[in-house]
Amino acid sequence: MKNATHAQELDQGRRFAFGQNWTNFLRMLDEERILEAERSLKRMLEVHSLADKRFIDIGSGSGLFSLAARRLGARVHSFDYDPQSVACAAELKRRFFPEDPEWIVEEGSVLDNEYLSGLGQFDVVYSWGVLHHTGAMWKAIENAAALCKGNGLLFIAIYNHMGGASRRWTWIKKTYCHLPDSLKLPFTLAVMIPIQLRSFLIYLVQGKAFAFFNEKYNYKTKRGMNWWYDQIDWIGGYPYEDAKPEEIFRFLHERGYSLKNMTTCGGGIGCNEFVFKKEVSAP
Repeated sequence: MKNATHAQELDQGRRFAFGQNWTNFLRMLDEERILEAERSLKRMLEVHSLADKRFIDIGSGSGLFSLAARRLGARVHSFDYDPQSVACAAELKRRFFPEDPEWIVEEGSVLDNEYLSGLGQFDVVYSWGVLHHTGAMWKAIENAAALCKGNGLLFIAIYNHMGGASRRWTWIKKTYCHLPDSLKLPFTLAVMIPIQLRSFLIYLVQGKAFAFFNEKYNYKTKRGMNWWYDQIDWIGGYPYEDAKPEEIFRFLHERGYSLKNMTTCGGGIGCNEFVFKKEVSAP
């Protein structure tokens, strides 16, 4: 049965149901969020348009950034390991680009070399917050990089390494995925409330209590995302790996990539974003 491994991983508590979370997120997707996604692509890739570019979205999730790339003119190939995520991208294609031959949506894995070998190469390889959830992050990064053509751009976001905190979060995520569905929301709140309370007290001491609530209200300005669904994704997102920025830099530099743009999360929880350019002479 196709993707039986994914279903088994969910049943055994070895993987978070990313697709289910994205399905819920799509209910609140609006034009403002789509425009924010477009702006984030243009800002990090340092372009105004993706016209005539081949764009692959590895682990397309909700399909939001595949949609943004298509609206910017790219020919888009979206794939995801999670069948519900594939359905999300297919739904966005149905809504905005029905029957469009320039947007392909498929089920596939970045760890499946046979699948990847049939895709060709792309001007932009995009994988935001995905490769660290595969269970084999470095292989996933290497496979993603191999899809980039000479002078192409590789845009990835990887969780920041936080030492002991990383080990604690690994335990939290693994525990969440092993819980029965009835206990997942209470567990999420038990983890989230103390963190948010501490954050609020810091804002309060600084005399910026309003800024705390404003940050949550305006969360859609962060790539068009939603605060609540990002929290669930963070708490339950397993498998989970991370890396220091310099580790990512060295790994890709050795494979013929030069760093073009970067945004870090400031040394805390979150993703560091990287845009690398593949040198023409690189294999």
